[in-house]
Amino acid sequence: MIPLLSLIVFTPWIGAALLALWRGASPGAIRGLGLLFSLSTLGLGLIALSRFDPAITVPQFGETHDWISMLNVHYRLGLDGLSLVLVLLTGIITPVALIASWREHRDARLFTALFLLLQGAALGVFLALDFFHWFVFWELSLVPAFFLIKLWGGPSATRAAYQFVIYTIGGSAFMLLAFAALYAATGTLDFLQLGQYGADGTLNVRLGAIGGWWPRAVFLGALLGLAVKVPLWPFHTWLPPAYAEAPTGASMFLTAVMSKMGVYGFLRILWPIFPTQLHQAAPCLLWLALGGVVFGAFAAMRQTDLKRMVAYSSLNHLNYCLLALFALSAATGQPGTTSAAAAAALSGTILQMFNHGLSAAALFYCVGVLEARSGGRRGLNDFGGVRTAAPIFAGLCGVALFSSLGLPGLNGFVGEFLIFRGVFGLAPWAAAVACLGLLATALFLLTFWQRVFHGPTGKVAANFPDLSLSEILPLLPLIGLMFILGVWPQFLAKLINPLVSLWAGQLPLP
Repeated sequence: MIPLLSLIVFTPWIGAALLALWRGASPGAIRGLGLLFSLSTLGLGLIALSRFDPAITVPQFGETHDWISMLNVHYRLGLDGLSLVLVLLTGIITPVALIASWREHRDARLFTALFLLLQGAALGVFLALDFFHWFVFWELSLVPAFFLIKLWGGPSATRAAYQFVIYTIGGSAFMLLAFAALYAATGTLDFLQLGQYGADGTLNVRLGAIGGWWPRAVFLGALLGLAVKVPLWPFHTWLPPAYAEAPTGASMFLTAVMSKMGVYGFLRILWPIFPTQLHQAAPCLLWLALGGVVFGAFAAMRQTDLKRMVAYSSLNHLNYCLLALFALSAATGQPGTTSAAAAAALSGTILQMFNHGLSAAALFYCVGVLEARSGGRRGLNDFGGVRTAAPIFAGLCGVALFSSLGLPGLNGFVGEFLIFRGVFGLAPWAAAVACLGLLATALFLLTFWQRVFHGPTGKVAANFPDLSLSEILPLLPLIGLMFILGVWPQFLAKLINPLVSLWAGQLPLP
């Protein structure tokens, strides 16, 4: 049997190894080889999609091999609807981000190899089912991301790269300690087994036998590691400089894929393994998620740097996912909680992860085009009248802006609507507060649209050339999917509906 999931994870790494060995290759050959191996994820992901049965809610295409027998560690991969959605997202974003980076002429071989390493590490996170090698992939993703920011980033890239690594490694240290405690109590690092222990209360009993405060301490350690990665407010301060200083392609991948690793960890690890502790902490965490939604949007309103504006917008949109999850955890077992609201919140979270990846990546690409056309400028007030000079670019960027805004008919609307539908049924007051974030999002995105593309033609836009065919190419799949998923969200929803129904049905409703 062909190990399909291992091929998905390691094929990009094979490409990185070939690039490392292929000295003296021309830039064109490097780009072609990098693009070919980056497309492997999409190709293999579509094969998995064609064979995937959504009605089966346990992980499919499973691969299990003994690894470190003394520690009961196994190499184990599996794919369910949640994993499949994120594998497809990675398969779309990576080649698009590489094409967007073809203007990076300095050491293209190293740049492309690092990108492929980052792609494989992210895929390992989405497919691993044992914490040991899941954590290896989790940490390995930091290495190429660090060098992509530091070596090809902006003027403050070094500081941003170190801040990014210090924050994430600090959070990961707490998570590693938490799982060391879990292993000491249970003797396993298998996510599915730990999830079963969490559901039937075995985990609380075994951790409680060590000490009464241990279940909460272990939960807190895992929470910190994931909260920094998303990031959950107020652990977000590394994000704006990292996204703003990274080169365009790296910014696209960071916001579209790497940020989803944190949300994925909440759904795959924290929610099933620590249901009791998450329920107890959810009222407090709900306020932190609201902080990310509201303060993220209002912080974006205050930005004059377009890249930082999009970075804060990403913080705002990702915290909608956590808002839904925490509202669900807080309402579990409470009067008025319904399975319909729970299913809407979970479906909206997963769809938002995919849809935000498309729109945020497109916006970072558009800001990169503005920066390249204007000699490095990306200020909100540096442009004006770009629509007159470059109508094609304005149209495509406008679609991405309105997708991020959540305009009905585009993909951004579906996930946000389901999240608000679910949160309103679970915690109406939280949905009402979160509406402030929607209002601020509309204000700063429409300000972006007005200041950059409308009004009198500024000096920068006077000779602003429209997009060439090679520059349109990275946007076409993203814009196309924004329309397709806006009118046909069932394409993705049918992959996750049985899994979401199972999760919602397992909740202890009143």
